[in-house]
Amino acid sequence: MKLYNTLTRKKETFKPIKKDQINIYVCGPTIYDYAHLGHGRSAINFDIIRRYFLYKKYKVNFIFNYTDIDDKIIQRANKEKITAKELTKKFEKIYNEDYEKLNILKPTKTPKPTQHIKEIIELIKKIEKNGFTYLLNDGLYFNTKKFKEYGKLSHQNIKQLRAGARIKLDENKKNPQDFVLWKLAKPKEPSWQSPWGIGRPGWHIECSAMATHYLGNTFDIHGGGQDLIFPHHENEIAQSEAANKKQYVKYWLHNGFIQVNKEKMSKSLGNFSTLRNIFKNYNPMDVRYMVLSAHYRAPIDFSKKNLEQAKNSLEKIKGFVLNSKISKSKLNNKLIQKTQKDFEKAMDNDFDTPKALAVIFNFIKEANKQGTGKNAYNLIIKFDKVLGLNLDKIKQEKVPTEIVNLAQEREKARKDKDYKKADKIREKIELKGFLIEDTKEGPKLKKIK
Repeated sequence: MKLYNTLTRKKETFKPIKKDQINIYVCGPTIYDYAHLGHGRSAINFDIIRRYFLYKKYKVNFIFNYTDIDDKIIQRANKEKITAKELTKKFEKIYNEDYEKLNILKPTKTPKPTQHIKEIIELIKKIEKNGFTYLLNDGLYFNTKKFKEYGKLSHQNIKQLRAGARIKLDENKKNPQDFVLWKLAKPKEPSWQSPWGIGRPGWHIECSAMATHYLGNTFDIHGGGQDLIFPHHENEIAQSEAANKKQYVKYWLHNGFIQVNKEKMSKSLGNFSTLRNIFKNYNPMDVRYMVLSAHYRAPIDFSKKNLEQAKNSLEKIKGFVLNSKISKSKLNNKLIQKTQKDFEKAMDNDFDTPKALAVIFNFIKEANKQGTGKNAYNLIIKFDKVLGLNLDKIKQEKVPTEIVNLAQEREKARKDKDYKKADKIREKIELKGFLIEDTKEGPKLKKIK
């Protein structure tokens, strides 16, 4: 298996630290507002990666955090005149509901920084002891100049580093890229006692503390969106390796951005879509399929056209699954074995889901020529343990007797070569809300959704 490592900027053969177990940490959202499509994409992409490791018979320790203390959380809580804890509890529930609709497997642990203040303080003590910190009026800072490899993840020269997301320019800092480990408290903010004064954790330190607490000082995979490469993940490496003097993570994986009608999704552009709003018009599995249809590192264009294409493609797979489930025939084992080999080859190549889906459609095309079989159904359901499209839960809809009779009447007209009459009956069936599909095994009826 090969995967693309952001740290080295190349595909590498994956070698887990432990032979039969993989430890993964994925940066989750800051829970102060509704989940948007970007959150959904990242969750789906890393769910697929986790599922494929499970398919390959690994044990997977999967940690996915929620940030529940942050400037934005405090501001929103103050605006709504509730506590930060009340706000994050509300949105944690909403995120969990949205992720469940997308069929995201529950993480092994979902840690939050407010539950790990002790671990955060202990990690900062190590960093301080090793000489990487300095104190200012507003908190304790990490001195990036003392960490010689700073910039190795984002591949930027420390002298040329620009101020990135969430970097506050401060003339009191020794270096522009230095970041706060412990923020000293302001009035009416949530705060905790520490050796540096009453305050709260900085944004970056929380993930290092929670990741190493659950997965050890060095673990296999760290994931998140491309926007987290700098400064968040860069800072995680610096503070973790400064504290523990060991490589923090072996493989760094980052999913691509969401575009809306070929423009980057952002609140400022007004093209921002929450998962809740999308689910009003589209089945969550259609959204999941749309995400799978692009490589996890590539951008995705979110548009009505692409969602409709995803919906139609998924309907074709569902139709094949239903036909295979009730079929009494059996496919050639050579086709089954070749398809499984091709599917795994695609997924082994940096989790290439578009190629894996192409393998499935090639299989459907060949299987329909031979006559579908129960072993075809079993194979697709096996693949769906990776894809997570809930194909084992779809059911054949009951077709009304009137529609069945019309289909039989149309079939008789076709056999009598009265195609004009057959076409009129087809139109009548469609007006009543059903599609008729002619297959080698006879006409198949499907409700129009």
